[in-house]
Amino acid sequence: MDPFSLSDVVKMALREDVGPGDLTSILTVGLKMVGQARIVARRDLVLSGLTVAEEVMNQVDRRIVFTALARDGQRLGAGTALAEIHGPATSILAGERVALNFLSRLSGVATQTAHFVAKVKDLPVRLVDTRETTPGLRALERAAVRHGGGHNHRLALY
Repeated sequence: MDPFSLSDVVKMALREDVGPGDLTSILTVGLKMVGQARIVARRDLVLSGLTVAEEVMNQVDRRIVFTALARDGQRLGAGTALAEIHGPATSILAGERVALNFLSRLSGVATQTAHFVAKVKDLPVRLVDTRETTPGLRALERAAVRHGGGHNHRLALY
């Protein structure tokens, strides 16, 4: 069992990036502004991390409405909308970079895995990950491998 829950990982990332608050957004946008955003794929990809992005927004502000327009493991073309977000503008801005960082990293793992899976599809093998993962992100990166069509090896040395 992975020692870090999704909630813990997101909480740690937000504490690191946002800390006590996004002072720039509070001063320039104001606390009363309502905003909306759309997350759009910049290139073809295999999506992974959408549930993490939603957890980021939920932890930043429960008033944010996160609407997924795709699902993890789905192949998407450049320009495809992944999600729509609506709520307090300062809250959306506070969480957007953390959410996008998770989406970029995990979709990168899934997309690269899918690339390698395609290379060996006609061989009597299956692509399996290793334990060499980013500390604290093992469960998320292993899920990204599965989203890309790969398989997971053992979780740890035990």
